[in-house]
Amino acid sequence: MTIDFRNINTVWASIAAETLKRLGLTCVVICPGSRSTPLAVAFAQQSPDIQAISILDERSAAFFALGQAKATGRPTVVVCTSGTAGANFYPAVIEAKESRIPLLLFTTDRPAELRDCHSGQTIDQLKLYGNYPNWQTELAIPSVEMGMLAYLRQMMIHAWERSQTSVPGPVHLNFPFRDPLAPISNGEELQTTSLQLLQSEFDLEDFFSHITTITASAHVPISSPPFLEEWLKSDRGIIIAGVAQPQRPQEYCSAIAQLSKTLKFPVLAEGLSPVRNYADLNPHIISTYDLILRNQELAKQLAPDVVIQIGELPTSKELRNWLTSTQARRWIIDPSDQNLDPLHGRTTHLRISIEELSRWGQINSKFKIQNSKLGVSPSSPSSPSLPPSLPPSSPSSPSSPEYLQLWCAIEAKVRAAVDQTLTTTEELFEGKAAWLLSQTLPPKTPIFIANSMPVRDVEFFWKPSHSEVQPFFNRGANGIDGTLSTALGIAHRHQSSVMLTGDLALLHDTNGFLIRNKFVGHLTIVLINNNGGGIFEMLPISKFDPPFEEFFATPQDIDFAQLCATYGVEYELMTSWKHLVSRLNPLPTQGIRVLELRTNRKADAKWRRENLGKFSRSLMTNYP
Repeated sequence: MTIDFRNINTVWASIAAETLKRLGLTCVVICPGSRSTPLAVAFAQQSPDIQAISILDERSAAFFALGQAKATGRPTVVVCTSGTAGANFYPAVIEAKESRIPLLLFTTDRPAELRDCHSGQTIDQLKLYGNYPNWQTELAIPSVEMGMLAYLRQMMIHAWERSQTSVPGPVHLNFPFRDPLAPISNGEELQTTSLQLLQSEFDLEDFFSHITTITASAHVPISSPPFLEEWLKSDRGIIIAGVAQPQRPQEYCSAIAQLSKTLKFPVLAEGLSPVRNYADLNPHIISTYDLILRNQELAKQLAPDVVIQIGELPTSKELRNWLTSTQARRWIIDPSDQNLDPLHGRTTHLRISIEELSRWGQINSKFKIQNSKLGVSPSSPSSPSLPPSLPPSSPSSPSSPEYLQLWCAIEAKVRAAVDQTLTTTEELFEGKAAWLLSQTLPPKTPIFIANSMPVRDVEFFWKPSHSEVQPFFNRGANGIDGTLSTALGIAHRHQSSVMLTGDLALLHDTNGFLIRNKFVGHLTIVLINNNGGGIFEMLPISKFDPPFEEFFATPQDIDFAQLCATYGVEYELMTSWKHLVSRLNPLPTQGIRVLELRTNRKADAKWRRENLGKFSRSLMTNYP
């Protein structure tokens, strides 16, 4: 590329775009508008190195960019014009902050002399997103003085870095531009002379010679790990693999498996963690912990004295209440500077990634050395006995601590009960969709799981396997904003992908379908249509109607076949589970399609009330 010398704004914008290209930017999302013209033109000129995608709706655009950043692990830029356009980025900014996703938000603005004077489409855009950005600033008015161009280059480098280190998140830059915005000369002799002089002297490669791709590092050295001794002394410990969407899921799951095998601790794996989908790496996965812990007597028997939490806690309220009641000592392994303990327990944050902990000093051999020095025995007198009704679980060898054997045996029995019940469930109970997806999707399929009931059904029912399916989600702020747009961003130029969503989450973001003509790849949307907010059926307010149906369940009575026809999206009504399975493997390679499952919201809630507790109550048979 050469720098666009047609006017001051085009020089300024092309310097910004070229800097980001050299840093590693590959995708920018551009919303239509006038004030953003210089940036839109500059990024469009960077094709094919940078893919510029035009998206009409700013909220949808920001979530699409968020999805791209999730999928690639690199920052994505989203650009908009002045005024309220940038305000529509706000939900995605919050989600990027809370879920630690790198995102660059470029709002454009009028210059200072056109503010506070009713010049039109002008609002106060400074600190528009409060304290959510990792960094935010307003850039100077464009200038072609070399010192100012160097300043702009440095601001782009700093923005790129701050979106990724030390904790990934959003960065907001506000770009003020004076006219002319289009790439035409403004006719002023002094400025024309300055541009001609700059063009004659500007050395493109020299100006950008020091720029290299910058990536985040989670390396945190450990000098002396006294916590290892406490872990090794315990044979009543658990590892909690919480919600996670790592860029290298196999390395992430291998590191957790190594820790589990070394310590002989079971791994309570959230459905929104890839751990359940790499079950061949870890023989001690507990996927039914929420159901198990509904049995109060058994929950007491399983109380740990050591809890190692990897990243954020799972969604399960049962697990959180149990951790609070046991008051076990807890260590949180996560490289960020954030507080990841909403339970306010006896917690120590280890600011290191699980991968780094695993790599550090060949931890496995060090554990074994320390283990022999400490004289740690394989079991303790306080370990519980296996109930007669639970056969030994095959993943646990006879030498495993009895506490670990107990967890694995209970998991085997509850998992078998869940699988048997769902296998024989012919009615369209919405929770079965998550269970079927866990066993049906092609290997390594990216799946975006919407908030509210889908994330909970995945936690309840998603079956461990060796599928290497990769879950994605917006669990930073747990909202339903941008569900479809985020999923499309993840699927764009990626492997054929799937989204599991309820009707309200999809309807909240139907503008995402406007992306279809720019979208490259395939997304299958498994739509659970229970005509309302199913999660509210599980809350006490469901017993009070009115106002429950109108103000909480909020049924919309939408014909999704007609909705899909409006947007030119493929649609099919699923009439049976066999029908659904036939459409999930193999997946198409192009386009967007909706597979609708119509369920009964109140019947689904009744099923959960009757069955979730029953799975754990069956464990009490012959329990001493």
